[in-house]
Amino acid sequence: MDNIAGSKSGLTWAVHISVAFLVALWLFPTLGLLVSSFRTTDQISSSGWWKAMFPTEQTIQLRTGGTAEAVQQDGLYVVEGNLLTDEGGPGMGSKPVAFGVSSREIGAYEIGETAVYSDGDETLTIAEDGAYRYTSVEEPGRRGQRVFLTAVTPAQATLDNYKTILFSGSGQDNMAKAFFNTLTVTVPATIIPIVIAAFAAYALAWMDFPGRALLIALVVALLVVPLQLALIPLLRLHLGIGIGKGYLGVWLAHTAFGLPLAIYLLRNYMVGLPRDIIENAKVDGATDFQIFTKIILPLSFPALASFAIFQFLWTWNDLLVAKVFLIDATGSTTVMTNQIVELLGTRGGNWEILATAAFVSISVPLVVFFAMQRYLVRGLLAGSVK
Repeated sequence: MDNIAGSKSGLTWAVHISVAFLVALWLFPTLGLLVSSFRTTDQISSSGWWKAMFPTEQTIQLRTGGTAEAVQQDGLYVVEGNLLTDEGGPGMGSKPVAFGVSSREIGAYEIGETAVYSDGDETLTIAEDGAYRYTSVEEPGRRGQRVFLTAVTPAQATLDNYKTILFSGSGQDNMAKAFFNTLTVTVPATIIPIVIAAFAAYALAWMDFPGRALLIALVVALLVVPLQLALIPLLRLHLGIGIGKGYLGVWLAHTAFGLPLAIYLLRNYMVGLPRDIIENAKVDGATDFQIFTKIILPLSFPALASFAIFQFLWTWNDLLVAKVFLIDATGSTTVMTNQIVELLGTRGGNWEILATAAFVSISVPLVVFFAMQRYLVRGLLAGSVK
């Protein structure tokens, strides 16, 4: 009875669990990048992104004022200030809970206590509002004394990372230029193969001419050609005709690598369209071009959208083809993937900058995927069921 058509399989629960696991596996890193892009360096180093909505306890190394801030009172040099608002402090919203004057005991004193340095000539007191009073028999040094402050910092977000990435002007931190460079590469590299493949797919699906079966077999064979195998010969060809150092070369490279799949998907979809519609149009005197533009293309929109999603994502996230065919010593045509690689070298320790750059890079593919995903399955299943 379990095999009766229309009855639910006993493994339905397993399918649901697997789908939920895959969705979570994909969603959590994306959500982590988004949250981390709004956090500071100290927040990222002190707690995971899943704790961003809760207050966190962190220890920060700060310095008291130095010679310039010291005043003499009753034979002592006195420096006063506020560790929460001074440079590098956690901010007024934070609550100090402990402090220390030695890296070996960073939380040795409670707030309100007076810390006495090892020589006995210096003291430090920190109040609950972050105000401190440092005293010394001798004149303090120019840089002041180290203080290790442990404070509870409330959840907070910052847009400074996006300002640095998008509006930092020239240089490797500026992702805005790389963003538009990536659009300049991706949009033509998506449109050109779709246009060519649509004409080729219609011819292979509905036009009779010698060698059609051989061309179809050749298209299927090209699907298994490794990208890396064709890079060097194609680059030598581009350099020989003078298009290997600009956008035109990378457009044609992406077009060449994307055409086999595009023709295969579109041809399978078009060949499954009702034959009566095409034959009636021919009886009414329509030409092949009129049939293609007014009947085939509107009906093939799911397959076109399906390939557009794949080609856009592949081109947007591409690094290898851009590295090989977009040769630019000045950086004026650098795409986002290459820019992120360069940031790993210059900003390798700034996780907040890297997370922001990564999320800016994936934001457009996310929008494209969710806007057109309803056509994805229909296009992939094109021609699989008769």
